[in-house]
Amino acid sequence: MDLVWYVAYGSNLALGRFRCYLAGGRPVGGARVYPGCRDPRGPARLAGVEVPGGLVFAGESRVWGGGSAFYDPAAPGRVAGRAYLLTTEQLGDVAAQEMRREPGGEYARELAALLPEVDAVHAMGPGRYETVARVGERDGVPMFTVTHGTVADLEPRAPTLPYLRWIAAGLIEAHAWSAHRVAEYLLSAPGVSDVWTLDELVGLSA
Repeated sequence: MDLVWYVAYGSNLALGRFRCYLAGGRPVGGARVYPGCRDPRGPARLAGVEVPGGLVFAGESRVWGGGSAFYDPAAPGRVAGRAYLLTTEQLGDVAAQEMRREPGGEYARELAALLPEVDAVHAMGPGRYETVARVGERDGVPMFTVTHGTVADLEPRAPTLPYLRWIAAGLIEAHAWSAHRVAEYLLSAPGVSDVWTLDELVGLSA
């Protein structure tokens, strides 16, 4: 398995933000500078996808403040994602950076080596994004994402404005959704309606 699809469902839906994981840098509005992957090349291909499950905002992001996006494979519904065709090495480095680990380090290498064996969900640890989920296949290539192992146990929390702006931008890039559809989709995720209104969310894409 040389190539895999990495399915983003949070701020990495936006290519400009995801490039910080690949080539390094700090995303606009974020509080962290990313080291980037050992192989900083862009994705070989991109595609808008939908996968079964639910989107949840919970915990507290050290990059954005407020809740982070998590994928719940056990939830009903569909999650709008963006698939990036990467090497297994790149996906290992992306996942390592999610957990503030070194690209090319032990965790990155272990995850990349593990991918051929993951047929559903595999928890590599208790951390926020230490669980790998296989979410389908596209053009004969498996699709994976990373999330928390027990999303249902997390306390929902509203995301911040900069974070939501990246997610909204990514949904429009990947799916060509209207501002209203983006707003309705985000509002349906646990945590969002605690703070945000439909009109405010529509304004994210204005």
